[in-house]
Amino acid sequence: MTLTPRIAALLTVPPMLWAGNTLLGRLLAPVMPPLLLNCLRWWLALAILLPLGWRAIGTPERRAEIRARWRPLAGLGLLGVGAYNALQYLALHTSTPINVTLIASSIPLWMMLVGALFYRERPRGGQLAGAVLSLAGVMVVLLRGDLSSLGTIRLVAGDLWILVAALAWAGYSWQLARPAASMRGEQRPDWNWAEFLLVQVIFGVGWATLSAVGEAIWMPQPVQWSPMAVAALVFIAVGPSVLAFRLWGRGVAEVGPAIAGFFANLTPLFTALLSAALLGEPPHPYHALAFALIVGGIVASNRR
Repeated sequence: MTLTPRIAALLTVPPMLWAGNTLLGRLLAPVMPPLLLNCLRWWLALAILLPLGWRAIGTPERRAEIRARWRPLAGLGLLGVGAYNALQYLALHTSTPINVTLIASSIPLWMMLVGALFYRERPRGGQLAGAVLSLAGVMVVLLRGDLSSLGTIRLVAGDLWILVAALAWAGYSWQLARPAASMRGEQRPDWNWAEFLLVQVIFGVGWATLSAVGEAIWMPQPVQWSPMAVAALVFIAVGPSVLAFRLWGRGVAEVGPAIAGFFANLTPLFTALLSAALLGEPPHPYHALAFALIVGGIVASNRR
């Protein structure tokens, strides 16, 4: 489907919320274990979604619909809820923000790879050109317009965690666009967006809770509660968890994950701008250049 201004707006808000999530994840790293943060985030999101999507679990018949489709739903919950942000929070404990954002910006390439290997979706020339342009824009932001800083990037354990997270998000997006037979057409239950997200989160909090328990056993870290930590957790549960998933899911369903993936490259740009605002640093000319490259990549990916 052709990219329209409405769909572009839908796909632009999630990167803004994800940028806020990245900044808060970095701020919370010293005071809260990463897997516990992800677990609490999704339990709060579940509480928010219950009044909106309770019909999906409100009757024995509706619960039977979920049990009959537990395999694809467990996959969505694992990749989109249980894995991606848990791995991102984990990466922020050991890797630098520049490396985490750089590797996460490779998501469009992993989407193309997953599509080619598992869905027989060959990328078009425009999509490949768009990937190059978008990644060039991300590099401009991350290197602050100074190519000489490229040699300072060093891979650590956190870089590998965010790489796995990028693969998880690519798989999640393709499962939304190309669902199992029981989740397509007339076979799919008549869930609205809140009901569908609620079902995913129900499975996802199971994965998130198991990982948080394992973290508490093998990598214990005390939690340092404060008003800032509580406010940050509430924002993460409402914005990146509920609102961003709603808009991202609609955008992916309308234009496909390959094109939608280019909008994920706006996240590091928004991260840089938000960091500048919070730290009192004004934007620089390279921010405009990076934005032009990233938007150019989105446009190129949509050309036939």
